[in-house]
Parts: sequence; structure tokens; C-alpha cells
Amino acid sequence: MAYEKVVAVYDTAAHAESAAAALRAGGFSAADISIIDQQRLREHKAEIKDSNETRGIWRHLFGHDVHEHEAAVYNQALAANGVVLTARVIDSEVAHAVGILNSARPVDINDRAVTTGVATAARVDAVERKLASVPLAASQAVAVSPKLAQASEGVLRLAEEQLQVGKQMVETGETRVRRYVTEREVKQDVSLHEEHAEILRRAISEPTVGEIDWADRTLHVVETAEHALVSKTARIVEEVELRKLGSDHVETVAEKLRRQQVEIERIGADGKVIANKA
Repeated sequence: MAYEKVVAVYDTAAHAESAAAALRAGGFSAADISIIDQQRLREHKAEIKDSNETRGIWRHLFGHDVHEHEAAVYNQALAANGVVLTARVIDSEVAHAVGILNSARPVDINDRAVTTGVATAARVDAVERKLASVPLAASQAVAVSPKLAQASEGVLRLAEEQLQVGKQMVETGETRVRRYVTEREVKQDVSLHEEHAEILRRAISEPTVGEIDWADRTLHVVETAEHALVSKTARIVEEVELRKLGSDHVETVAEKLRRQQVEIERIGADGKVIANKA
């Protein structure tokens, strides 16, 4: 598995921190991301012998193919409290990493080299072939700046946008299950038994001849009645469980990408177009 070192220069530490956070969010390991400021540069310089040479420290960090104008821009950026960010990524993920770094608005190395006078436009054009194999921050899919265009009138650069699709987790709603108590009226018929006293009086048509009992006497009957007694029992009749289920779906993202192209016209001495190619 081959790895590449992607380098980007930022004028402020805030931009570099934003780019580093975006790399981590994009799945790149924090251990493979380094931020070099003035303090870190001094620490690295103490470790090597040729740190006084313009490219010495940067060749030690990034390899021997660092050019002089690139090293000069790195030094200028750090002298102005800028930051150099590096990321060690798998070669197949270079485009992804570069797209993330470009979103944080890095310095255009070639532009800065020409506009600050550390290199001529011809010198910058001569070393651009290296950028095809080492994706430094100068290899950005943006149009040339007005300053660089003025310094390089014979150069017409073409830019092309690339689509970088990321993912973000967002809340889409919430499901709640709440338990509460309700009441309902229930009716049930029950048979109740009652016992009451009944008084029966009968007339005697033939008087009894004999001794009459004149003593007081009382008859009594206990009356009873059943009353309904109500009791309630509770039992578990159902369980409700709330859990989260995940599913994946494929969504097609459509976007229009801009690409600059050139049209070549060859015009003869008579002013007529000889050839027209795109």
C-alpha cells in the first residue's frame, strides 16, 4: 500500500485547524495529520544540519523534490504567523484529501511565489510537472488570480471542478412512547339474595276450649340480604419496547461541475480563420 504526503499552506492557524478537523471528519487518522507553525519549525531545525539552507528543513520534512520557490513561500507564511499542514494519506485517497484541504482556502504556492517576487513566472512554469506526482497545495482546481495573470501574460491556465461528496449525520425527527393511565366504566350483573320476615295472620273459626296461655311471648326472625363486594386485581397484558433500527439506501447526488476549455483559432494573413480546434 503506497502513501502520499499532501501539503497545504494557510495564512492563519484557524484555517489550518478547520482543514485538520475536516480531514478527521472525512475519515483520515489524526496521527497522520501534522501542523507546523514557527515553534514546531524551530524544533525541526534543531534536528538537522542543513537547516540554514533555504530548502534544508523542508526537504527534511517533505523530501528532496521541494523546490526553492516552494520553500521560500513556506518560510514567508510561517514568518507571518501562517501554518503548514501535512497529511499522510493512501495514494487512492489523495484526491479526496486535496479536495478537503482546498475547501479551507489554502495559499496558492505558485501565485504567492510570483506575486511576492521569490520566483519568476517562467521558473514556476518550469517546475509545475512535479505537481502531477506530488499533490502539494499549489495544485488547486481554481482559476488563476489577477496578479498572477498579469505577471504571466503568456500563460493561460485552465481550471476544472471536482465533485467531493461527504456525509453528515442530522436529526430527522423523534419517536416517543409514553405510558399513562386512563379509566373506563365496567358494568356487571350479579344476583343478590335477600331474606325478609313475612307476617301471616289466620282467623280461627272454631274457638279452642281449654286453658289459655296468658304469658307474654315474642317471635323473631333475622332478616338477611347480600350486598355486592367489589375488588380489583392488576396483571401485565402487553409490553411495548422502543429500539432503533438502521437501514442504508443509495442516494444519487447531482451537481454541475465547471471546466475551463480553450478554443484554438489559426488566422491567416487575410484575416480569415484557417483552422479552428477546441
